[in-house]
Amino acid sequence: MGLIVDEVTAAADFPTETAVVVIGGGIVGASTALFLARKGVPVVLCEKGHIAGEQSSRNWGWIITCGRDDREIPISVLSARLWSGMTAMVEADIGYRATGIARLYDSDAPIAVAEAWIRRAVPQGLGARILSGAEVASLFPGATRPFKGGLFVDGDAVAEPQRAAPAIARAAQRNGAIILTNCAVRALDTEAGRVSGVWTERGRIKADAVVLAGGAWSRLFCDSLDVRLSQLPVQASVMRTAPLTGGPLPAAVTQHYSFRRRADGGYTIGDPFNTLAPITPSSFRFMRDFTPMLRMSWRRLRPTASRFMTELRDARRRPPGAASAYEGTRVNDPDPNQRFIDETRRRLVERFPIFGTVPVEQSWAGLLDVTPDAIPVISSVPAIPGFHVGTGFSGHGFTLGPGAGHVLADLATNTDPAVDVSPFSITRFTDGSRPDPQVGF
Repeated sequence: MGLIVDEVTAAADFPTETAVVVIGGGIVGASTALFLARKGVPVVLCEKGHIAGEQSSRNWGWIITCGRDDREIPISVLSARLWSGMTAMVEADIGYRATGIARLYDSDAPIAVAEAWIRRAVPQGLGARILSGAEVASLFPGATRPFKGGLFVDGDAVAEPQRAAPAIARAAQRNGAIILTNCAVRALDTEAGRVSGVWTERGRIKADAVVLAGGAWSRLFCDSLDVRLSQLPVQASVMRTAPLTGGPLPAAVTQHYSFRRRADGGYTIGDPFNTLAPITPSSFRFMRDFTPMLRMSWRRLRPTASRFMTELRDARRRPPGAASAYEGTRVNDPDPNQRFIDETRRRLVERFPIFGTVPVEQSWAGLLDVTPDAIPVISSVPAIPGFHVGTGFSGHGFTLGPGAGHVLADLATNTDPAVDVSPFSITRFTDGSRPDPQVGF
């Protein structure tokens, strides 16, 4: 099962009218509601299950600008700034700590790529630097063999996913937002081709704008509107250990494992490059879009047919008065892949034996919403005025959540967004403007 998530008390009364409806109570949806409420804009957030029930509570807990895709650097800088003030903004302990995060390398080739990235990133406000092998050994002692070097951002941070999105949602409530849980949005309501509200399982809410922040569910909702969203799910498995004395403080990622110290003294451990790739009907539909990514990553993806029939069932269109797929699965809670868990821990302990001295207390899995170029969609939908989408964060959603929420609040209120969102347009998959994904380093 997923981790225990801080509770958010939902509103008792059902509103029938607002300015903006946000669909989805993860880190992006909660942040969007918070920034709308801080603008004084009436907003209702509808979550089919509970706040942060899916990937927003199941992620690594990283706030990482280190090695970010060039197109994400501006929104990463914005989001990092918002995260640094988040504890004060939400008036709660979310476990935010600027520990620094490193990418560690065993060869010269990725270091050369990292050096080129630094030359592009530093002028945009990122304090990145290359670590020598000796500096890696100082920051991450106890390795059985030395690393060649690393890429490090001192200001990168961590926070506790099970606390963060709920705290942001509660802060949105204090600023006037209405939070509804166990309230699925079944359909968009339109008049004369533009947004006029939503149909929920509890009734209609009239609204001038709708923001979809549904994570792995977003494509299903867009399909119902005949809006093409090139997005597929990927399943990652994660574990946490008992408290460990003497382990490294900064977080790190290598080609085979990642780790970050938790506020409780244990470690969250996973392999971001070793995942299950569910084969579904949409996999064939979007095969051409995802081909460049598959060429890069096929060795680290393990296909599974476990969700094929689920997608066929969920894709069946229903009228707004009928129960939806979102009510059928309130929370996606897939089983972790024990083979991945065991292999990741074996590789980590082999390099850092100290991790072999503590037991794994829990493991879990979550579904990542992935796009063909591994950067998000943060976009208005030209075909439906008033409809905006924030999804496809490809494993970067926790980092980018506050920045994405700020930008989506801007889009929903016809305000110039805080950063250029043209690289994140939903139309890039059909108009030929999408570049290939960057090679990971």
